[in-house]
Amino acid sequence: MRRGNFQEGTVDYAAVGATSAHDLMSYPPERSVPAEASWRLGSGEARFASSAEALLAWAALRGAGLEITDVRPAAGPMYSGVGFDAEGAPVAPSRLEADQRFDVDGTPYVAAGTTIRVHGRVKGMNADGELRVISATEEPRRVAFALGTVGSSVVSGEESFAVEWTDSDEVRFVVRAFDRPVSPLYRLLPPLVKRRRRELFQGYLRAISPLFTTPA
Repeated sequence: MRRGNFQEGTVDYAAVGATSAHDLMSYPPERSVPAEASWRLGSGEARFASSAEALLAWAALRGAGLEITDVRPAAGPMYSGVGFDAEGAPVAPSRLEADQRFDVDGTPYVAAGTTIRVHGRVKGMNADGELRVISATEEPRRVAFALGTVGSSVVSGEESFAVEWTDSDEVRFVVRAFDRPVSPLYRLLPPLVKRRRRELFQGYLRAISPLFTTPA
């Protein structure tokens, strides 16, 4: 099992880890718009393993049409700070010291503390920004990570991605997020925040799902 978390001060919002809170949709961070979706990817260990591998290789973001550049893993051993359980409650600090892994193009895999820049548009909407992996988890039946905005984005907030292999043998892809509009356009037209998020979710699904299915 591998876990890693990163410090709250490294992102541009206060509610670090809130995508793991069970009541995110009812009580999102102030002035933010929450979103979540869950899809069935299939069943069995092989499906879980292949989906988890794709997730850690940044496939979800790339599948949404985003270019990932300037991937900067955290310097030194992984962290030290506050983590969060499934209910969003703080837990004891965890530590992750693992060899860095790379995809076929030589890009470092997802790891806590890694900072990336993304460039692209979704249905004409700006998706540029600097993001940091604030947490990463690899367990026998669950692989997940959360990204927080550092800056240069039209919104401020967090999104989490998880591939889960349930006791019923289902493999599911779960994405949760909250976005607070930052740019003048998005603050003036709040529906754009939801539209942008919806398009990003569909792009993530196209990348991870073997069959482009309908949200549960």
